[in-house]
Amino acid sequence: MPEVMEDIKKSLLTGVSYFVPFIASGGVLLALATAFQPFMAAGADVSASPVLRLICDIGRASFSLMLPVLAGYIAYARAGRPALVAGMVGGQISGTVGAGFLGALVAGLLAGWIVDGLKRVPLPAAVRPVAAILIIPVVSTLIVGALMECVIGAPVATLLGLMGDGLANTSPSDAVILGTVLGAMIAFDMGGPINKTAFFLGSALLGQGNPHAMGAVAAAICVPPLGLGLATKLSRTTWSGKEREAGSAALAMGLIGITEGAIPFAAADPFRVVPTVCFGSAVAGAICMLTGVGDHAPHGGPIVLPVIDRPGMYLLAISTGAVLTALTINLLRRRPPPPSVSAP
Repeated sequence: MPEVMEDIKKSLLTGVSYFVPFIASGGVLLALATAFQPFMAAGADVSASPVLRLICDIGRASFSLMLPVLAGYIAYARAGRPALVAGMVGGQISGTVGAGFLGALVAGLLAGWIVDGLKRVPLPAAVRPVAAILIIPVVSTLIVGALMECVIGAPVATLLGLMGDGLANTSPSDAVILGTVLGAMIAFDMGGPINKTAFFLGSALLGQGNPHAMGAVAAAICVPPLGLGLATKLSRTTWSGKEREAGSAALAMGLIGITEGAIPFAAADPFRVVPTVCFGSAVAGAICMLTGVGDHAPHGGPIVLPVIDRPGMYLLAISTGAVLTALTINLLRRRPPPPSVSAP
């Protein structure tokens, strides 16, 4: 069982590593188009500017590839190139039937396992040369596509709908708890599987028309790098020269919603950094859920501000989380680090 879970984790992280650039590119382009679009009497309308409409269309095209790429490279991580087609087709079908990100995860894992099984089937010597480029892709795509269309897609879509309805009907106190949990999960492993679980939950609910969980996630995403970067500026004597350089890089990464900017600090001092960033991100997530912040793009950080509902509260949540993170880590850094456990 541990080997299976490790294999699933590896596959998911591989898929995410190929998937994130599509989110970042699409999110930035849509944010740019929205930020500079002209405002008419009926509201914002990118059709008034051919250039902004072009940018918006390109951003949407990038977003449209997210699910196929995610599922395709999850499958690729498990079974290599023969699994790419089945995974990508499964991811595309997931979007078509409303199963969203969760359906794409299932499709990718399913495609990888099916292709891995097909590769073990003994074939006549005459057809082996074309097995990887024709037989396995065709058969696996047919199986995965049929399962997604007829068996898996509808239940996953129903589950997402129930989750969205449940979130829409939560009381303010429940919403704050959800925002707190999502924020802490985002910061806990900074791009790892727990982070991605929270991100996919927010993205899945966004796909169901509920942007509030994604709003909490979007704010929490940038708090660790912004907070730690700010800490290196507020108390320069507490940090070494290399740490201050890393702080400048973390600030830049935080502005564009890349949590991994905090990883160098967490790797060097996990016992103080990880609880601190979880605290800051949890506060940011709670503020967003309490005040009704919504994010209409599956990305985070100040860069997506143009597609945020209640942008003032969004910035307040980020600022509060980052400042609390900076003050807390600087306070903890003035004390000696926890003693390391040495082997007997």
